[in-house]
Amino acid sequence: MITVTNLAIQFGKKILYKDVNIKFTNGNIYGVIGANGAGKSTLLKAISGDLEPNKGTVELGPGERLSVLEQDHFKYDEYLVRDTVLMGHQPLWENMKEREALYMKPDFNEEDGIKVAELEDKFAQMDGWNAESDADQMLSNLGIKEELHDKKMSELSNNEKVRVMLAKALFGHPDNLLLDEPTNDLDLETVEWLEDYLGNIEQTVLVVSHDRHFLDAVSTQTVDIDFGKITVFAGNYSFWYESSQLALRQAQNQRLKAEEKRKQLEEFIRRFSANVAKSRQTTSRKKMLEKLNIEEIRPSSRKYPGIIFQMDREPGNQILEVDGLKAVDTDGTVLFDNVSFNVEKDQKVVFLSHNPKAMTALFEIINGNREADAGTFKWGVTITTAYLPLDNTAFFDSELNLIEWLSQYGPGNEVVMKSYLGRMLFSGEEVLKKVNVLSGGEKMRCMIARMQLQNANCLILDTPTNHLDLESIQAFNNNLIQFKGNILFASHDHEFIRTVSNRIIELTPNGTIDKLMPYDEYIYDEQIKAQKEKMYKI
Repeated sequence: MITVTNLAIQFGKKILYKDVNIKFTNGNIYGVIGANGAGKSTLLKAISGDLEPNKGTVELGPGERLSVLEQDHFKYDEYLVRDTVLMGHQPLWENMKEREALYMKPDFNEEDGIKVAELEDKFAQMDGWNAESDADQMLSNLGIKEELHDKKMSELSNNEKVRVMLAKALFGHPDNLLLDEPTNDLDLETVEWLEDYLGNIEQTVLVVSHDRHFLDAVSTQTVDIDFGKITVFAGNYSFWYESSQLALRQAQNQRLKAEEKRKQLEEFIRRFSANVAKSRQTTSRKKMLEKLNIEEIRPSSRKYPGIIFQMDREPGNQILEVDGLKAVDTDGTVLFDNVSFNVEKDQKVVFLSHNPKAMTALFEIINGNREADAGTFKWGVTITTAYLPLDNTAFFDSELNLIEWLSQYGPGNEVVMKSYLGRMLFSGEEVLKKVNVLSGGEKMRCMIARMQLQNANCLILDTPTNHLDLESIQAFNNNLIQFKGNILFASHDHEFIRTVSNRIIELTPNGTIDKLMPYDEYIYDEQIKAQKEKMYKI
């Protein structure tokens, strides 16, 4: 349990929030949402003690332990991987080190023996004898191979370090858990494991994430930072989003009577409650929705970018033919081989692989930026493409301002360019910023504006939700669902894949698995799981 009393945080003259009084209780997972800069990560830092609030207190339940997903991936470089995880249970780790030091004493005496006996008793109470095997199991569940467990952290890739830090945060069943973007750099299978793990714990958890499916899967309540306040709502992200949109439509309809508004909101809650029966947290969520005060539902102050992809021409029947493509990484690893497929009209294809480099290699090949190691591809004569690459660094190595930069990629005067930038939430003096000083999220919004100028009938998107906030992801997702052309994409965002794709092609070193089926069916189909295991091992 975490009790926040009269909390206030401000930086200079900017007040993030004040008079925050919330009790976060055991058995609940709180999804923390808010616009960029609203103070989501700041709230977690104030609770963990990494940041001193301007006012107020944060208290844990008596004797409770708090664990935090740390962001410094170099902090433990001199430690072994397994030891880093064990440090997640600090009382246990300190006990182990103290016992070890006593046993190593050359002049071990009776007093030391009494102290060791006490430590051994506490060690057993903390299930210390199973600690190393539990740490190994946690690492394996998160995709860290057994041969790495005895390596130093400095020998791991950044992606592997992220997983070790997550294992450290989860280890030892802490009473309270703070997770800031826990799904970053995780593949879809590992995210699914994490969803299941969190769905079965009884601790208090606060999580910040841009992954909507993850938030929906694990959250029992939503902590919304908006209007300079922190408010706790029943339900998950989808419930919050849909209810806030309904409230916004009602607010815009001046003729709607109060009684009619109430009926609409009640009907919405009933419909959502029916879906709750399918969730992991069914009982607690349903009880919360039954207690929900309709007056709590109101429009958000969030701004959503205007992402609208239009086509200059309809695509013909021939979209893309790929025959026998092969790509090999610089270290000799075969990313994919014998890849053949035809994309047909109206298809929105998601590409999957155990190796994320495979999708990037495919997209770079079909965009003419990389030579295939074998095979051919051919675009239909009616097809025009717009490509959103994974790495956009080269596009922004420039002293141009936003208007000048965007003008390179499509027709139109300064007014037209300002309108496109305005849709992507760049307003006023922001359009005169130099592009080489933009943040990752701002660069992605610029790249999306660039794509909109091209009016292509086939969009190629390599991990399009990277660096975007929830509002941009939601707007992007909504428009791709409506887009009438073809889409070829890769993503780690479950909701993005589920709602956009109607065809799945998995790239392996030994050909493809190619299915016309919903994504949720694909990932749970036992025959496909067996086929995947075979294709990756041949």
